[in-house]
Amino acid sequence: MLLTLLLSFVFIIAVLGALYAAVALIQNKKLFTTAPKDIQAAAKEHPERFHGAHALGWTIAVICLLMMIGAIIYGGYDGVKNGFGFWQFFLRFLLILYIWKAFDIVCLDWLLLTKSHFFQHFYPETEGCAGYRQFGFNRAEQLLRIVLFPFAAALMAWICTLL
Repeated sequence: MLLTLLLSFVFIIAVLGALYAAVALIQNKKLFTTAPKDIQAAAKEHPERFHGAHALGWTIAVICLLMMIGAIIYGGYDGVKNGFGFWQFFLRFLLILYIWKAFDIVCLDWLLLTKSHFFQHFYPETEGCAGYRQFGFNRAEQLLRIVLFPFAAALMAWICTLL
């Protein structure tokens, strides 16, 4: 259980790193697809903050993506090594996904988007957008993920039991 919590923490750190890379360094509007529509519309393309910022951002984003994948793979590897059955794998993967989703909803959607001025710091043109006051703007997408996570966890658990 402790390893599952640690892997969840690694997954969340990787998500935060990827978010920072996308917002602060890459600064490409195409990466704003999960933001409220009015913020997407108001955001403008920005030049590199410093020479090599985009390359650094993409490097960090790729490393963070690999960390997320690595957390899942290591969770599977450890389970195989310790003789986990389907339900143990399923529970591990489901916990990782749901802990991440809870963090996403509470910390990213509520605190970071609606309470802090993180995005406005990097995109000052979005200051005053109504999307910053609309907690739950992506309710349908969040609910869809919550419903699909058990199926994803079951698929990952099944794959691990084949190994």
